[in-house]
Amino acid sequence: MSIISWFKDKLLCDLAIDLGTANTLVFLKGKGIILQEPSIVVVNRESGKLEAVGTKAKEMLGKTPASIIPIKPMRDGVIADFEIAEKMLDFFIKQSTNNRSFVLRPRIVIGIPTGITQVERRAVKDIAMRAKASEIFLVEQPVSAAVGADLPISEPVGNMIVDIGGGTTDIAVISLNDIVFNYSIRIAGNEMDEAIIQYLKKKYNLLIGERSAENVKMQIGSAYPLDEPMTMEIKGRDLREGIPKTIVIDDQEIREALEDVVSTIVNAVKIALEKTPPELSADMIDRGIILTGGGALLKNIDKRICEETQLPIYITDDPLKTVVLGAGKMLDDLELLKKISLI
Repeated sequence: MSIISWFKDKLLCDLAIDLGTANTLVFLKGKGIILQEPSIVVVNRESGKLEAVGTKAKEMLGKTPASIIPIKPMRDGVIADFEIAEKMLDFFIKQSTNNRSFVLRPRIVIGIPTGITQVERRAVKDIAMRAKASEIFLVEQPVSAAVGADLPISEPVGNMIVDIGGGTTDIAVISLNDIVFNYSIRIAGNEMDEAIIQYLKKKYNLLIGERSAENVKMQIGSAYPLDEPMTMEIKGRDLREGIPKTIVIDDQEIREALEDVVSTIVNAVKIALEKTPPELSADMIDRGIILTGGGALLKNIDKRICEETQLPIYITDDPLKTVVLGAGKMLDDLELLKKISLI
């Protein structure tokens, strides 16, 4: 490695982070996305030591002894457990940078939901400060997603983003580098998983865990009838007999299970459209609505929203990564970053 390459490697330390309820993604300037892990930590109850973080921790869900507890430090898009969130973020940053020492302390851009309070913002900022950042920029996730989707946010046109994450659904209309109107609800992917758990419990007396529910959602979950029917075998515990049980369920049943959550998200989009200034609403007839976040991967959710709003709906190329890609792009445009970041 040449001296120039060595210095460049030491200087390229700026990070963009999507600190999500379900997943955390890290973008390293000059390298791209270098980490995508579930926002889960497994802790030893007695020693307080981290036993596993991210994917390894998720694999342990529902399988740990009493002495080891899985913790999700993020809830509804905000920090629920400050100490564990700090340890998790520190672990992810060290993992992302391979524990390298840098000549300069990093700038860190963090995507946050639009609906969080000033106190919750401060908590996110404090955690980043403990990671030894030189500067911290908090950017609302819909704005970051809009940049990641290459929307012309600097122009006087209406850009509507619907970011369906794990804990929150953020809807924003963006024009001239700012949010003209936003609406946030703390209902998203996690509520879909819980709805599936409750449906199977009520209809089949079958108890399944979070991981199984998420798998069902991803495999046969949908917001609008599918072209071809789908079925899936589900294993769980019979609540009456207390023994393992297997059932076969179809996509129509899971669609029924998800209906209340999907309807709430669709209604939130309608409310946002009603509140949008008419000149910007007119832009959406041509430009449509952009969907991003993990919830955008629910089958046919674009068709459902299209049917109910009569507007074109587009899903970004990689919905899970759009927010962090946008935050990463801002690392190369400090002028734009300073304009749109929150104090």
